[in-house]
Amino acid sequence: MGNIVAVVGRPNVGKSTFFNRLVGGRKAIVDESSGVTRDRHYGKTEWNGTEFTVIDTGGYISGSDDVFEAEIRKQVIIAIEEASAIIFMVDTTSGITDLDLAVANLLRKADKKVFLAANKVDNHDRIADASEFYSFGLGEVFCISSINGSGTGEILDAVVKTLPEVKEEELLDLPRFAIVGRPNVGKSSLINALIGVERNIVTPVAGTTRDSLHSRYNAFGFDFYMVDTAGLRKKSKVHEDIEFYSVMRSIRAIENCDVCLLLIDAEDGMTSQDINVLHLAERNNKGVIILVNKWDLVEDKETNTIKKYEEQVLEKIAPFTDVPVIFTSVTNKQRVLKALEKAVEVYQNRIQKIKTSELNDFFLPLIENQAPPATKGKYIKIKFVTQLPTHAPSFAFFCNLPQYVKEPYKRFLENKLRAKWNFNGVPIRIFLRKK
Repeated sequence: MGNIVAVVGRPNVGKSTFFNRLVGGRKAIVDESSGVTRDRHYGKTEWNGTEFTVIDTGGYISGSDDVFEAEIRKQVIIAIEEASAIIFMVDTTSGITDLDLAVANLLRKADKKVFLAANKVDNHDRIADASEFYSFGLGEVFCISSINGSGTGEILDAVVKTLPEVKEEELLDLPRFAIVGRPNVGKSSLINALIGVERNIVTPVAGTTRDSLHSRYNAFGFDFYMVDTAGLRKKSKVHEDIEFYSVMRSIRAIENCDVCLLLIDAEDGMTSQDINVLHLAERNNKGVIILVNKWDLVEDKETNTIKKYEEQVLEKIAPFTDVPVIFTSVTNKQRVLKALEKAVEVYQNRIQKIKTSELNDFFLPLIENQAPPATKGKYIKIKFVTQLPTHAPSFAFFCNLPQYVKEPYKRFLENKLRAKWNFNGVPIRIFLRKK
């Protein structure tokens, strides 16, 4: 399983700014008012050659300070249980608050490595102010500034040194399909419908499923593992933040599979968390299928309802839109086997290898007719194309000035690849290299 680093702390201490710096871009909305982060944000990052998933545990919480403390406590408890390491962020400008103390009390009891980040240390005076956080008893205080990046290298150096080496589970060499999605969309029901036995507990209570399980499917000529973000969980034990918990489990399932079957609720549509999960699978270079479940519950269906619904889904997940969308009803076993066949097809698309001669025969005349735009008066000449020996489809285009090839032209090359060869449901990586 992959390593997860959770960033915890009270609202408005700079967690989202720190998260954006790690994963690149502005995935998490940043604002001076507290409670802006309504969705769980998570992304892949790398430091000193070590890859890990980072999670911003900030969330929208309404109500009094007591509610704040209760909600943050839930998230910290889950992070303690699931994360490989925890970054506890505090605000140097406001000092120690009651909420900081509540989080620190939980972390002191945890059997996990905790890194204390004193944020907003932008001058020498604040370095002295940060020393008060040593009173938490959590070890070294790392003085950082999420905005300008100072000190982040030191804390990340310390974090990656403690991350355990990731080991693959000892399974047969079979395809692995992960069933992911928000709570209560029918993940466990799908496995039970396929296998025909109550391999996984299924209840209408969101969050019943707890641990990742591998269920082997060997029938009708198919032989593979189904990875459910699953497990046994008594209803009475479901008390924590279910949405956040499902994120943690989905990340682990995605990193341990070849193809993701993303279930969404037909009545709810493609939510922001569904989109987050899909893009996480894309960044991990996994195959993706979208299953619109509970389609039987949608009323007033017309001739073009499916087509319009599919267009809406693909519009939301752009730019990666070469993804199969299948409309199912798991309880009625409607199109379940079709989803299975499509998953196998996407797996085959993902592992296919294209001969170098075929790539060059196709691309070189195409590139000659539509070469990359000249930059600063310099012309770019692509002379050779080959597929890289990676687990997911990756292609190298060798040219004289790779640094001048812009993103639009890379998308052009990817689109031509998809038009010629079947990569439906599979992310493609394009690299420009010096010849």
